[in-house]
Amino acid sequence: MEYEFINDPTTRYAKAKFSFEHEVFGPWLEVEVGNDPQKLTALLTLIDKAEHASAQEQEIVGSEYTVRIIEKDVSIAANASLNGIEALPEALSADDIDFDDQESASCGLEDFRELLLSWARFTTR
Repeated sequence: MEYEFINDPTTRYAKAKFSFEHEVFGPWLEVEVGNDPQKLTALLTLIDKAEHASAQEQEIVGSEYTVRIIEKDVSIAANASLNGIEALPEALSADDIDFDDQESASCGLEDFRELLLSWARFTTR
């Protein structure tokens, strides 16, 4: 996963830019995490729990994005892209839908941890 953090000169807020296949991580970090150390700590705690519990799904529903941790994988999806999934026909599951890269992406647990730690270092300097 390739990314870059910058400080927006106009707003002075931290911004995150990601490679195309992981684009959704940028707005998720900016909107849902920001520079809130409590949110970062909560996410890192979830990662620790996921590493020590097998096959347990964890989910954080934010104002605009949902994070799912399933075993050693993390996925982020825009809540708007998840609307209506409950109404899918039984023969089609949410996993069968291919969302746009700006709406969802996934990575491994270790990559996610490193991303959060990098974001924490950037936003607290």
